[in-house]
Amino acid sequence: MRKEDFITLGMDEELAGKCEKASAEELKNYVPYERFKELVDEKNKLKTDIADRDKQFETLKNSTGDVEAMKEQIASLQAENKAKDEAHATEIKQMKINSALESALISSKAKNVTAVKALIKDLDKAELQDDGSIKGLYEQIKELKKSDGYLFEENTVAKPSFKGFQPGVAKKETGSGRVDMSKMSYEELANYIENNPDIGN
Repeated sequence: MRKEDFITLGMDEELAGKCEKASAEELKNYVPYERFKELVDEKNKLKTDIADRDKQFETLKNSTGDVEAMKEQIASLQAENKAKDEAHATEIKQMKINSALESALISSKAKNVTAVKALIKDLDKAELQDDGSIKGLYEQIKELKKSDGYLFEENTVAKPSFKGFQPGVAKKETGSGRVDMSKMSYEELANYIENNPDIGN
């Protein structure tokens, strides 16, 4: 959830900012990691199953007295299994890339992950690094922040607002150095009287 969502729920700006950071951290670490772990476990299981099956096929293929047609069928099954394994590996890699990309965009405070994702170049050639990040991605995000900054939230610090009399703002002095209250706005006049209780005494 974004800071604006928490503010809508009734939180003040400071608390909403903290909740936004906590929410982003949760999305970055918890959800993608669990999904990724599930996929890795699935892949490892499939690799084990395929390896065992390939060994069985190899044993049958080298058996004496086998019919030639059976050998051809086994060869065909081996090729099919290899193609499925490669396709599955590609799918797993793509899921890793998508997870790393979304995590990077969330941590970079992209307002709309889908919109920013569409501006990332060469995703079809993306390379995963040892730490799970995408090579060159943060450089691209940095450039997008420069060219399309409106797509990202800014870390702004709210300026303190001062109540009451502000010298040089509410003070309308005449040439003699006296305050000319006739030139003040209602708010300026109220502030001036509040901060100068002895006026008129």
